[in-house]
Amino acid sequence: MAKKSKGFNTPFDELEALRKKLVEEERAARLKPKPPPAPPPPPPPARDEDLFAEEMRGVAQLPPDARGRLVGGAGRSSSVAPSAPRRRLDDESEAYAALADLVDGAGVFDISATDEYIEGIGPGIDKRLLRKLRAGDYALQAHLDLHGHTSEEARVEVEKFLTTARSDGKRCVLIIHGRGHGSKEGIPILKERLKVWLTRGRIGRGVLAFCTARPADGGAGAVYVLLRK
Repeated sequence: MAKKSKGFNTPFDELEALRKKLVEEERAARLKPKPPPAPPPPPPPARDEDLFAEEMRGVAQLPPDARGRLVGGAGRSSSVAPSAPRRRLDDESEAYAALADLVDGAGVFDISATDEYIEGIGPGIDKRLLRKLRAGDYALQAHLDLHGHTSEEARVEVEKFLTTARSDGKRCVLIIHGRGHGSKEGIPILKERLKVWLTRGRIGRGVLAFCTARPADGGAGAVYVLLRK
């Protein structure tokens, strides 16, 4: 074949060269490492109401409590009980004790009292016991000092003291109530209260007689108490 003369038009040679160039570029593009994908944009900040709704998802309101417990805000049941009623006042307690005596058929103590002296003896009790008690003929087997106690505290202590003394088989005890010098009016309040406590209710049912102590045992600031067996 005759050699193509210089200057002869060869369009297919140019196309072949262009094809080779494209193949080389495609190969280079495949071999070139791809950049890592861009991170996704951050989510918008959650609103407070959305957070609360998410936390409360699946929470159901409790049904009404048939036991009548208190219900707090937003339907929440509260276990807080109503405040307990105050303890009955001494005067109220004494009134109930007197009523209990009448129901039980108990008689009334024979009581004598002056500003300095008190004494009492249970119904049907031989008065010779009171005379012996007044003279200090019974040995003292226990004593209780009520100094520093309020009237309410003193009543509790007297009942506990006499109950324990009787269960221990003691017959004669001393209760020191004081002369009232520390009270606002200078009145022996516990002495007046004690005169009632020893004749009423559970305390009175365990007492045979009582009287102001002799000077050697406290005088007008204390009482002897003779207990039932």
